[in-house]
Amino acid sequence: MTPTTLRSRRQRLPLAFPPLTQAVPYIICIGSFLVAWQIFSSLIGAQRLPGPIDVVVNTWDPYIVDPFFDNGGTDKGLGLQILISLQRVALGYGLAAVTGVVVGGFLGLNRFTGKGLDPVIQVLRTVPPLAWFPIALMIFRDGDASAIFVIFITAIWPIIINTAVGIKEIPQDYTNVARVLRLSKRSYIRNIVIPATVPYVFTGLRIAVGLAWLAIVAAEMLKADGGIGYFIWDSYNAGGDTSSSEIILAIVYVGIVGLLLDRLVAFVGRKVSREGN
Repeated sequence: MTPTTLRSRRQRLPLAFPPLTQAVPYIICIGSFLVAWQIFSSLIGAQRLPGPIDVVVNTWDPYIVDPFFDNGGTDKGLGLQILISLQRVALGYGLAAVTGVVVGGFLGLNRFTGKGLDPVIQVLRTVPPLAWFPIALMIFRDGDASAIFVIFITAIWPIIINTAVGIKEIPQDYTNVARVLRLSKRSYIRNIVIPATVPYVFTGLRIAVGLAWLAIVAAEMLKADGGIGYFIWDSYNAGGDTSSSEIILAIVYVGIVGLLLDRLVAFVGRKVSREGN
């Protein structure tokens, strides 16, 4: 074997290991967290806080093995409970996205209205999601519709604000060029406003999807038939030996789904931004 061949093999070897190398920080940090959690659980007692081993053992059958079981009514696996919640989120978040972009675009283009309504938006966006729930129940008199409204009213504000800010941040040179070229309002919006504001819009959408997911879990705890929030609250009220393990497993599911939703919106935003450029 020639020295040249040896050198070429040495250069290729590191390329076979990057995935494992990149995973090392996650393995070490997550592993350390699980070990610390297990030790803390053993110190205060598994009845008060189950460790990761207890959670897996207590929920293995059926919640981990068969997350999509359906025994009728609200007795469903965590996979189906997540899907019920995602349906509500999709409706509320979809309405908030469309309405938020339209309203934010109008407020950004119309400086007078945007300035006048800014105090109203700043006040309403600070209202906690669950504060809207009683009002929604009084209006809709339905748990599902009320939960969807809570998602909508929680998610819409970052979309409105970021869309309006994106329009306001358009460089003045772009506006001047549009005037020189005598672009119509429609051409100005299509060729200048939309491409310039896409990153701002998707920043708002990314913030909003996290808020929407938080809101649905809280809303389902108060009044809902099915859903991951309902499952958590129902497990707590049941008070069985495995209730705490079921709650912790559901919280893990909630966190994973929230992370996936955030990454999905970020991915779509990058794709749209690239196509726009």
